Amino acid sequence: MLVEFRVKNFRSLRDEQVLSLVASKDKTMHDTHTLSTGLKAAPYLLRSAVLYGANAGGKSNMIKALQYMRGVVLESATSIQPGQTFAVQPFKLDAHSAGQPTELEVTFILDGVRYQYGFSMTPQRIVSEHLLVYKAFKPQRWFERRFDSESGKDVYDFGPGLKGTKNLWEGATRPNALFLSMAVQLNSESLRPVFDWFANHLVIINEQARLNPQTSIHMIKQAEGRKQICDVLAAADISIADIEVVTRKVPGHAVHFDLVAGKTEVRSEEVEEDQLRFSHVTEQGQAVFELTDESSGTRNLLFLIGPALNILKKGLILVIDELDNSLHTLLLRELVRLFHRPDINTGGAQLIFTTHDTALLDAPDLFRRDQIWFVEKDRDQASALVALSEFSPRKNEALERGYLRGRYGGVPFLSHTLGLKH
Repeated sequence: MLVEFRVKNFRSLRDEQVLSLVASKDKTMHDTHTLSTGLKAAPYLLRSAVLYGANAGGKSNMIKALQYMRGVVLESATSIQPGQTFAVQPFKLDAHSAGQPTELEVTFILDGVRYQYGFSMTPQRIVSEHLLVYKAFKPQRWFERRFDSESGKDVYDFGPGLKGTKNLWEGATRPNALFLSMAVQLNSESLRPVFDWFANHLVIINEQARLNPQTSIHMIKQAEGRKQICDVLAAADISIADIEVVTRKVPGHAVHFDLVAGKTEVRSEEVEEDQLRFSHVTEQGQAVFELTDESSGTRNLLFLIGPALNILKKGLILVIDELDNSLHTLLLRELVRLFHRPDINTGGAQLIFTTHDTALLDAPDLFRRDQIWFVEKDRDQASALVALSEFSPRKNEALERGYLRGRYGGVPFLSHTLGLKH
């Protein structure tokens, strides 16, 4: 479970921004919208969080920052070569920030243990790195790394909680690699859970990581998975009674490599292709449709359901940028509600997403006040993340109207920028 994410000096996020999933003391929808952690410091976490903001306001950069952090953890020890620079982008619209490191930190709970891991970096190197582990109320500092500019070397401070060949891991860690990543490559069992959280518990979908429809198709091929998907579509008031996968062989091409001649050859071959057929049933009759006959909203929801159900079952964290793309408001609500249903969300899964769909703000029982966030740029073009709860809205306040009127920020100011006349 994700507790909070911190980012500083990444793209438009100049100043430190904190996205917290710690639930407030508000008891509204407590049983459905929060998760018990068993920890005193953060007894309950939110099952979901939504970020609003104008186009180019910076909300997508929050997703990209978490995605970039994940990429550095997974690839700095293996894919980054010695001397290679990172493509990290600091805030460039003031000279001071442009020369400062980017800072990233996550706090999460895994198997009842709270981890706080972060690092700062420039395009040339990792500047600092740290890991705190809360096996009791007080944290254990397993390691801290910082770059000493005078000596030109990294200085490490290890705590007794970290077991293993620490000196070996330290010596193998390049300036442009994370100690965490290198230690795991060299078989650190102690640090493996932190690395695996990034690799296996964090699912991010945006323009840089597209949704793969194969997860849903694979589920539809199995009776139980097909029933689960059809049940969700029925709950969303879509008249699909059943879905069938027909696998056919169609003309295609395959690439073959000749080891003796050292050449590649493209051959025409038949390849297998999955085709979906949808059985619609209404009071007036029934019919079978192809995938292309279905609306883009139905197709997107269908391909989201498979990964979402898998995430709900395994208790993972799903992060999606612009979840409302081609999804009708009612379909989007149904998808969000899956994460708020304890009978379906049995693994403690969480959903974090950005959207422009303001109708969700006043949807009955969809969000608590502490689940809603706004992102807005200031005059310096620096983005700021603000929780709705900071505005102390009334219990029955019309949130959509207040948001569109600019009460909470995060909306574009159009009349001057577009040259409109009243």
